[in-house]
Amino acid sequence: MEKRALITVVGIDRIGIIASVTQTLAMNQVNILDIRQTIVGEFFTMILVADLRPSDKSIQDLQMELDQVGQSLGVKITVQSEELFRSMHRI
Repeated sequence: MEKRALITVVGIDRIGIIASVTQTLAMNQVNILDIRQTIVGEFFTMILVADLRPSDKSIQDLQMELDQVGQSLGVKITVQSEELFRSMHRI
């Protein structure tokens, strides 16, 4: 069974956001399945779908680690299980 998560990053654009987030995911054996980012004016947004199966981290542990990354970059990073996301957006 897949263990996928949606990870969103929002904040003021600056150098190194994508590098820092993806490096943290790689160090935790998290595989990026899809990634999209855009900059509107000075605002940076990124959403990615990640496979957590290779990782031994829980979503909560990964969120705590990415919170530290987000604080150092001045952005908000949210990790949400795909299952929870789908449940919340079911019509």
